[in-house]
Amino acid sequence: MEARERVGAMSRQVAAEPRRFYDGGTLPTPAGPGEPPDPGSDPRIVLERHSEEGVETFALERRLAYRDRHLGELLVPADTDFRTDLTSVPALFTWLVPKTGAHLPAALLHDALVAGRGDPTSYVSTEGRVVDRVEADRVFRDAMADTGTGVVRRWIVWSAVTVATIFVGRAVRWSPLKHWSYRLAAGTTIAAIVYLGYSATSDLFDVSWAGAVDVPWMGDRSWWVEVAGGFAGAVVLPLALSLLWGRLWRAGAIAGVVLAVLLHVTVGLAVIGATYLAVERLARRSPVAAWVLAGFVVAASLVVFTLLTLG
Repeated sequence: MEARERVGAMSRQVAAEPRRFYDGGTLPTPAGPGEPPDPGSDPRIVLERHSEEGVETFALERRLAYRDRHLGELLVPADTDFRTDLTSVPALFTWLVPKTGAHLPAALLHDALVAGRGDPTSYVSTEGRVVDRVEADRVFRDAMADTGTGVVRRWIVWSAVTVATIFVGRAVRWSPLKHWSYRLAAGTTIAAIVYLGYSATSDLFDVSWAGAVDVPWMGDRSWWVEVAGGFAGAVVLPLALSLLWGRLWRAGAIAGVVLAVLLHVTVGLAVIGATYLAVERLARRSPVAAWVLAGFVVAASLVVFTLLTLG
């Protein structure tokens, strides 16, 4: 009965209640028992920076407390070994979801509830609840609402972590058959969107790329009509594919539309990021070669600029 109520709640908007987050006190240490949670005090996020093998992580100096609508009080972390990278988002998408901001308390809570692939979770449920990954994703979405995170951003983030949950496959309440059906649906959706995006780009530029097919919603029309058709396809097709996701159709619809609409932006950012990393690596390993490359780029740019300007 309780599980049905939670599934039904997914379709309802959550009213923001900022006081659900509060100061969680401190962990016990050999020097003393620590401080208890204080529901009357604002949350205090105190971070200690760590760097191991060039990877930046943070420890929480004070605990964060959150009173969930279904699970009751949750305290994170459970021990001093917990580490977080703040909001776990790929560098390509930090322009859409920054590493920190209003959503940070919810992100820290979610990190502790799910942990990494090889790391244990780090939370205390004062009501003795066990939080699986699917439930943790729901808590994350509700907690973002309580921090004042925008509706669009929190549903996009929830969809992204739901896709991660589908593929990570750790501590979920689904049966193996149900889990693999979600993986098949997500994999099919991603593959179809990438392939159709590739074909649509080929159609837009009127070139025949290997393996591309003609997309009827674009066709041989003026460029602005083809762009409009491409955008329409980026909305309609993911919505249709989301029907494969069953109860997770909302995550499939949102993730699919975002992927389709931002596909070219993502590829462009990936190329820019890869180019930067390659140049940075070259400059670090061979400064002379980096200067030669820079000189060549400047000289070539001057030649092209002159030829195009003077005709």
